[in-house]
Amino acid sequence: MQYELAYGKSRVSFSLPDEIRPRLIKPAALKGLASPLDETRKALRAPIGTPPLPDMLRAKKPKSIVVVVNDITRPTPYDVMFPPLLEIFAEAGVRDEQVTLIIATGIHDPHTEAQNLEVYGEEIVRRFKIINHDGTDKANLVNLGKFASGYDFIVNRMVVEADFLITLGVVMPHYFAGYSGGRKSILPGMVSKETVALNHARMVELMDHMPPIDENPVSNEMIEAARQVGVDFILNVVTNDARETVCVTAGDVHKAWRKAVDVSASMFEVPFDDYADVCVTCACGRPRDINAYQAQKALDHADHIVRPGGTIIVAAECTDKWGENVFEEWISRRWEPARVMRELKAHFVLGAHKAYAFAKVADEKEVYWISSLSEDESSLIWTKKSQTVQEAVDLAVAKHGMNASWVYMPDGSLSLPVRKTR
Repeated sequence: MQYELAYGKSRVSFSLPDEIRPRLIKPAALKGLASPLDETRKALRAPIGTPPLPDMLRAKKPKSIVVVVNDITRPTPYDVMFPPLLEIFAEAGVRDEQVTLIIATGIHDPHTEAQNLEVYGEEIVRRFKIINHDGTDKANLVNLGKFASGYDFIVNRMVVEADFLITLGVVMPHYFAGYSGGRKSILPGMVSKETVALNHARMVELMDHMPPIDENPVSNEMIEAARQVGVDFILNVVTNDARETVCVTAGDVHKAWRKAVDVSASMFEVPFDDYADVCVTCACGRPRDINAYQAQKALDHADHIVRPGGTIIVAAECTDKWGENVFEEWISRRWEPARVMRELKAHFVLGAHKAYAFAKVADEKEVYWISSLSEDESSLIWTKKSQTVQEAVDLAVAKHGMNASWVYMPDGSLSLPVRKTR
């Protein structure tokens, strides 16, 4: 039988012998909203946990408004979000020059002008000032004291000094924070590199025993950061595997985000009974497979359902290769997976945490990586290069036999396999 996977901006196919009937792991089919623009308008005027946005703007009369936006690695439907938001700005008498968009880069690369056009569109780029957050620029960072954990909270000065702070985001599974969106616009999006490192250091324990979202210490510190910096209003969406908007929430930084998490979980968390020998998956195409740093999420999700000694096959184009300099430096050391994990558990290094995520899987399982990376480059992330998905599938059939258990997961970066409790 024939199967397909997204790959960059195209698709690739493979076939399995008729005797092999893989389990399909796929998000629940929530339909896209009939009129997402109207739903966004409703959400802004009837938000969760705050007054309507027009009322807040008229009451506060802000001279400066900062809108925090995602970078190119987060597929966010700005065509659904910006028009209603700009309508309310106009209604409240907010002029374009009062508004600054700051890209929540976290530790990602800054946007180019071309990427701004690709992500936000010509009108937004023309009308508003857009700047990249830089977590290493000390002149533009301010220390707001310490979290409950004792870690310093160092954040972008502009979001602290803004008269009104709005964050835009998309809510989907995240491999150690639980879910994206909401509070993540601030931490890691708008903080210093050191603050990100201290927060993310706990991932090495969480990845083995992921707690419920409300008990996740990484997520809870992110909520603490958003509260402390004073986010006035959020606008978040949930999209399905076809990138259609299925839910829009707005208002309070935690309450509105938490509702979106429930919708996202109902769609993307996929229950399963037993582990599989082989999983064939992909990183959902561009932009989620733009580089190995982003595509790793699909590998992590496949890891949830494949037993030790099993095989994972991932299609991820990775035209931009690695996506982060520290990650690249660590994998270039060519250490064995066990050493990478041992070193990072002892001394956490931001960026290298992605090397840990690859090493953790490769230490127990065989991984085939179908991408634009060379054979040698593929080996740096402890994976085997295959020219095609079919080649890797044929090798897995030969290794595991016709009676092996297979999983076909066409939305690997989105589908989160969750084993049923017995």
